[in-house]
Amino acid sequence: MYYKTKAVITFLLTSIVISSFAADPVKINIRQADSIFLEKNYLLLASTMNIEAQKALILQAKLYPNPTFSLGFVAYDPENKKALHIGSSGQKTAEIEQLLLLGGKRKAEIEMAKTNASIAEIEFQKLVRELRFKLYSNLFNVGQQKKLLAIYDAQLNLLDELLESNTIQVRKGNLPAKDLVRLKGAYLKLNNSKAELFKDYLNAQGELQTILHLQDEIIFDFSDADFGKYIKSIGLPALTEEMNRNQPELLLLEKDKVLAQQYLTYQRKLAIPDLSISANYDQQGSVFKNEIGTGISLSLPFWNRNQGNIKAGTFKLKESEYQFKALESELHNKLRNSYTFYRQTVSEYQKAKKLYDNDFEETLKGMNDNFKKRNVSIIEFLDFFEAYNDALTELARIKTQLVDSAQELNLLTGKDIY
Repeated sequence: MYYKTKAVITFLLTSIVISSFAADPVKINIRQADSIFLEKNYLLLASTMNIEAQKALILQAKLYPNPTFSLGFVAYDPENKKALHIGSSGQKTAEIEQLLLLGGKRKAEIEMAKTNASIAEIEFQKLVRELRFKLYSNLFNVGQQKKLLAIYDAQLNLLDELLESNTIQVRKGNLPAKDLVRLKGAYLKLNNSKAELFKDYLNAQGELQTILHLQDEIIFDFSDADFGKYIKSIGLPALTEEMNRNQPELLLLEKDKVLAQQYLTYQRKLAIPDLSISANYDQQGSVFKNEIGTGISLSLPFWNRNQGNIKAGTFKLKESEYQFKALESELHNKLRNSYTFYRQTVSEYQKAKKLYDNDFEETLKGMNDNFKKRNVSIIEFLDFFEAYNDALTELARIKTQLVDSAQELNLLTGKDIY
């Protein structure tokens, strides 16, 4: 009765894990999942805060430097022996100073802040696409795994019935014990396959729950027609054009080049001295009483003309250009290989779809009935049983691979083509 003990243990473990889900699972289709994802994902919400922060820095860059105001007092007058002698016969000074940024420094800072805000928006779009890739991949994985788990459960129930009836026949001497051992082996093998699949199912559920910020079990509402939507005849040149225009990583490095150029321009502008203008009042300390004066000041660029930062900015610009070319080459190679893999997957899917039809289910039912009637041997039955399960597993793999390969092209091109 080992197989019964194994079944009980597996059932209890499965029940414990399933009980961790809420009583009512959430059934969603792909549009509903997308809506929940955009509304609730914490990483997206954090990224939107970064966009707002960068926009606030544009406002900050537009602000002028504050003026500086200073007052001077006599703490102690030794001639008149007075503390804080600041009256009409005492002494006090006042000065106000304003820094004027010359050479377009403020405008350069504003332009850099705007570019950083654009980078934050592109990073948000990049994050959306990466998380959406994981979302769709896990949704279809969960959907296929759920179907396979249901099939495995039905097959385990069938094997349970066969084991019970065959155990009785072995005891009566109508069947050899080796046939019963073969059935038990098939049961344990299928049960182990189910346990491994269930583990993968839980991992995919965990990723989905994190992405969608849900705690309930997620049931993906889909049909086989949904897979057909991922089959489109789009050539590699068209995909390459879309990638060059929309790929977030390329757009980010393009903006990095712009930012590097703006930074270099800013460093050159920093070599231009700024001007400070001032107005002051001196009650007694100057040549004249109650003197009101004005003045200007600026640094003389004799030694420090910001040469080091300008040189560093030049190299940073070159670095960003090389990084862009390197990434562009890498992504073009990835796109070419991913497209080849996608076309192969489409071919596999179309072949598998033709091979798998209602005859599979009818043949399985016929084999079950014939085995119960002893019209087929245990070896024939188990060979078919194993081949049938292999076919189901392979079909599920091809379906999820079709979705993943199409979504990979969406990710690489930066556009929802499939």
